[in-house]
Amino acid sequence: MTENTLNALRHDINEIDADLMVLLAKRRRISHSVLEYKIANSKPIRDEEREQALLEKLISYGKSLGLDAFYVNSVFQTILEDSVLNQQALLQKSLNPQVLGDTHRVAYLGGQGSYSQLACHKYFSRRPGKIVEMGCSTFDKITEQVEQGKADYGLLPIENTSSGSINEVFDLLQHAQVSIVGEVTQTVEHCLLSNPGTELKDITKIFAHHQPFAQCSRFLQGLGELQQETCDSTSSAIQCALETPNSAAIASAQAGKNVGLEVVKTALANQAENHSRFIVVARQSLQVSTQLPTKISLIMATKQQVGSLADALMIFKLHNINMVKLESRPVPGNPWEEVFYVDLLANTAEPKVQKALEQLKECTQFIRILGCYQSESLQAVDVL
Repeated sequence: MTENTLNALRHDINEIDADLMVLLAKRRRISHSVLEYKIANSKPIRDEEREQALLEKLISYGKSLGLDAFYVNSVFQTILEDSVLNQQALLQKSLNPQVLGDTHRVAYLGGQGSYSQLACHKYFSRRPGKIVEMGCSTFDKITEQVEQGKADYGLLPIENTSSGSINEVFDLLQHAQVSIVGEVTQTVEHCLLSNPGTELKDITKIFAHHQPFAQCSRFLQGLGELQQETCDSTSSAIQCALETPNSAAIASAQAGKNVGLEVVKTALANQAENHSRFIVVARQSLQVSTQLPTKISLIMATKQQVGSLADALMIFKLHNINMVKLESRPVPGNPWEEVFYVDLLANTAEPKVQKALEQLKECTQFIRILGCYQSESLQAVDVL
């Protein structure tokens, strides 16, 4: 094969890729039109039976073209997820036109390349409009920006599959005057980053936010007595590694690439599958359609009586409401008193939920709804 032949083949591939982009854009526009019918007829945004039938048909057709089932399934699962999430975002915008504007001022922890920034872009990529990024050094400053109207939204990490709940954020939600209006899950791929030419044996100091330190504890234990310095954000850790000889930072490969750091080692996390869940907060709550998968987050304090927590939780069972998270945190200034954070798969617009919340008030000292918001976790249909 000559170089001219290779260039001609690559030209053909480029043209095919361009055609695919045009078709994907056309498919998305048509799916937006389908949304109009679903809204008018109160149909669920997602139809898993149709998805399964469609995937089975596509896999069968793909095999006749010489394409393996895993490849076809992987491609179209991504396409279907994009379609569902975009329809959900458009439905939310139609319900909240005054709140969801064309510019999104978003406050998050750290700066360029931080996982918070990646989560920010992932969440707002499906919400048309310009993103104005506002990097902050602490979680408190994020909520302050929102409370004072300087930011439209704040992005806060709430839990991680490796290190668990982020208690600072749970404690902040006790008094922050914000509402949870969304959530997004970001894949976390920790790498050890250092200046070009630095090898692992040369490193004497590692910088990181305390969450990556916790999530990579097994790897760090294997390094021996290296000095570890905690930073207020991943972005700060990267800057410290840039300025300190024989040092490294724990962050994403993209964050390192942005500033000229090189990857020394990958896959540092204790768990191979490492994900962080972020909540999106705003000053005003949003209306959420019952056609969407929805979560309610609330705080409650039970009465100081035997069985009071069990009585409160039984209300959810009696009304067939699925509780997916229960977290206890101490009340600052009140020794031995605790509040409970609860996540429910429910919508405050549902009559059974309204009745359950009224009953909950009767058996608790106080209850506060932190937010009713769209759940963006999609479970792929099983066809293989």
